[in-house]
Amino acid sequence: MDISSPWWTALAGLLVGGIAGFAVFRARLCTFGALEDAMVGQDWRRMKVFGLALGIAVAGTQALTLTGILSPDRTNYVPVALPWLGILVGGLLFGLGMALVGTCAFGSLVRLGSGDLRSLVVLIVFGAVAYATLRGIFAGMRVDGLERIAVPLPAGTQADLPSLLGRLAGHDLRAPLGAAAGVGLIALAFADRRLRRAPRLMTAGILLGLGVVAGWLATTLLVDEFAHPTAPQSLTFVSPVARTLFGILFDQSSLAEFGAGSVLGVALGAFAAARLADEFRWEAFDDPREMKRHLLGAVLMGAGGILCGGCTIGQGLTAGSLLALSWPLAVAGMAMGARIGIALLMEGSLSQFLRGALGTGGSRHL
Repeated sequence: MDISSPWWTALAGLLVGGIAGFAVFRARLCTFGALEDAMVGQDWRRMKVFGLALGIAVAGTQALTLTGILSPDRTNYVPVALPWLGILVGGLLFGLGMALVGTCAFGSLVRLGSGDLRSLVVLIVFGAVAYATLRGIFAGMRVDGLERIAVPLPAGTQADLPSLLGRLAGHDLRAPLGAAAGVGLIALAFADRRLRRAPRLMTAGILLGLGVVAGWLATTLLVDEFAHPTAPQSLTFVSPVARTLFGILFDQSSLAEFGAGSVLGVALGAFAAARLADEFRWEAFDDPREMKRHLLGAVLMGAGGILCGGCTIGQGLTAGSLLALSWPLAVAGMAMGARIGIALLMEGSLSQFLRGALGTGGSRHL
């Protein structure tokens, strides 16, 4: 097969994104919803589904690495220096924005496919701010500011856990680490009896994990390194949304990539699922206050997503599949930002949340 055309990877992205969008819509799976369930309702089922996806992604991705198909050092997730502050701040901003919008970038694409016009506005603003932070007016501040604060790694060491621990131990630990993480996360999900009785949720988790592995495969096997050299990539929905917006408006050739294909695929997959279930409904903002909240959330997600190097899928699953050192920092920042956002939405203000957390919310009676 002739792979000289980059449109092959775009087609692969369309297929992988379409399957993910279809499955996630049918399962009502959402990263912010999963975080909210765990933080507020102490219900960890949907978090375990994402754990299942991560376990499959880790096992598959580490297998690709061990067989020489994928080189982690060629991806954008394992640099020679770790910009820890930018990742943490970006994750915090993304998590807060996600709470204000009510879902992440991936979830916004799923909502758009089901007819939610609020998500169309969010994605346009999100993509514009992300592009401005990636290559536009805010790029200089990003590169010369937060990203300069980085921890350099020892020479010959990549910013992933197997490489770092392997250097410390004196031998390669990638296989046992990948196997332990993958099997452990998968077993945790299947051990939950209630989850085993929710086939749509389990299927969505399995397909998300396989989608990450498929993305790595597509962007290594379907790329002509001489004609169109590109870094391997997989599912993520920050810079691809920005580049898709740019491609639609200015340069259609920039749509010839896996990321743009997956962006369009998720929306189309969710559309197909919504129509099949007769759940496609046009929705719009209820009032100006809701619109302002969504717009602010879109701005925070766009800037934060570029700073931390991905979204809840891009960092939470794709970077996680590489066992990248950025993964725990980004996920922790997003979780913290989401919790602050939930406090703002549920308790009226951050100060009320802090008073309640510190046990000083009520008056004392003697």
